[in-house]
Amino acid sequence: MVQWALVLHGLCTATVVVSFLCGQWPIFEGTFIERLHYFLTFGAYDYFLRFVGKIFGSRAKNCVLGVERYCCERPNPTLQIFYLAIIGVTYVIIAKSSFKYIPGYYVGEYHKYLSVVAVVVGLVLFVLTSFSDPGTVTAENASRYISAYPYDDLIFVERECSTCKITSRPARAKHCKICDRCVARFDHHCGWMNNCIGEKNTRYFVAFLFWHFLICLYGAVVLGLILAGQLQERKIIYILTVYYGVENSFSALFPHVVQYFLASYNAQILLTVFLGIISLLLAGFFGYHAHLCLTNMTTNETFKWQDYISWKRKVNEAKTSETALKESLNIMNGTTPVPQSKWRTFCKKSPLQKEEPIVVNNVYNKGVFCNIYEILVPLSQRRSFFHSKDA
Repeated sequence: MVQWALVLHGLCTATVVVSFLCGQWPIFEGTFIERLHYFLTFGAYDYFLRFVGKIFGSRAKNCVLGVERYCCERPNPTLQIFYLAIIGVTYVIIAKSSFKYIPGYYVGEYHKYLSVVAVVVGLVLFVLTSFSDPGTVTAENASRYISAYPYDDLIFVERECSTCKITSRPARAKHCKICDRCVARFDHHCGWMNNCIGEKNTRYFVAFLFWHFLICLYGAVVLGLILAGQLQERKIIYILTVYYGVENSFSALFPHVVQYFLASYNAQILLTVFLGIISLLLAGFFGYHAHLCLTNMTTNETFKWQDYISWKRKVNEAKTSETALKESLNIMNGTTPVPQSKWRTFCKKSPLQKEEPIVVNNVYNKGVFCNIYEILVPLSQRRSFFHSKDA
């Protein structure tokens, strides 16, 4: 009974984590995962606010809204502390529950020290991403950024930022309401880092994602090797086949081995599942941001291009509708001769179907190698940036 409860707990945890982090992905559209994501991110909080308002009154509800504004609309270290707690607690649990099996049949002694190095490197990347300047745009350096990132007159046009007193905000820059500053090559504001991700710290952020993916994958693999080593050292397969008469095949042994692991190594099983799920999520996030780096695009720009394409499509639909209406009116008024062949009329493509193709013309994409070099060595940290003429 305990074993099945642990399995159910693991499945529920995995479902909640995937729903919360990935429920808005197109692959989950119209599924239970999408509905659970909406409930976790919007619905549950809305019901909670209503409950607080009815039971404790408007003063308590305003207090909750004040906490929300502090956590979501102002710089605060809440998620940073939560990240450090997750890393610390997970490492302590692994050390207390699993280090006693090291060295083992498949795992060497050095993994105890290698794990410490891996965590320390992850913390260094976390500090670099959190506390480094993302590329703050000021009135003094705005002209240099304009030279580095010219306007494409599609999704970026010359615009003023009255808050930062910048008459011409550079292309690819955006004013972050949380940090209250304009950031060059703005990607997004990351609550986990309590910092914006921009031109100067994108390299640290991508490295952070990649390294934490490796850490989680490494932890899951080592824990799996520990379990496999215990299976060998305790000769579980031999005992099951010789003393209990279980057939020596994967299908026959698998349920007995799983039952044995859940009864004797439930902490290692849960940790392996947890680290495996997190590694998959981090792999997805890293893959997405790696793609953005290779194409020299940002998360902010993907949303801008989506809005542009949606607007352009509506303009094209309006144009084709106007053309079709004019052709119909001309035929009715007799100004346009009616074609004699009915088959030609039937096969002729309707003006409504003649849509102008919409092309994403990313003028900042300079090729894979140049794009990678721009991430590793930002434009504002090159000599040419400081030698550029003021606008």
